[in-house]
Amino acid sequence: MNYLTKVMLATSAIITATSVMAESAKSLDHAQKATDNRKAVFTLLGSNMGPLGAMAKGKIPLNAKAVEKNAERINQLSLMLADYTKTDTSGFKVKTEALDKIWQEPKAFAKRINALTEASAQLQLVAKSADKSAIKQAIAGVGKSCGGCHDDYKAD
Repeated sequence: MNYLTKVMLATSAIITATSVMAESAKSLDHAQKATDNRKAVFTLLGSNMGPLGAMAKGKIPLNAKAVEKNAERINQLSLMLADYTKTDTSGFKVKTEALDKIWQEPKAFAKRINALTEASAQLQLVAKSADKSAIKQAIAGVGKSCGGCHDDYKAD
């Protein structure tokens, strides 16, 4: 079984877990802690996506080893997203850019997570080739999966 197949099987489990295990926060404190943890994961995603975007745009030199490392981190973080978004904080007034649609549309949100997991796994494989054109295309795939989620589930 190749790496991408393993990732696809793991993400199938994520889709099921996300759509079944969502729970409402039990208090404002619980909602705040869940929000803080969720933000931390998304901050880490952004810190790993930033250099990839800069490489794809030619703002910094493309480095296949750095791409592979950042893609691996993004992939690992994507596998955590279901856990860190399972607490529905929409019933409490917490400062967040997350839209309530995350918990109203759990299967659709889980598919977005799955897309990021698959795109980042693909980028890891492509980075090993050192083919700059293919790497830039795979970075664009990761960016597209991030942007699609932002469009639907993040406040402007």
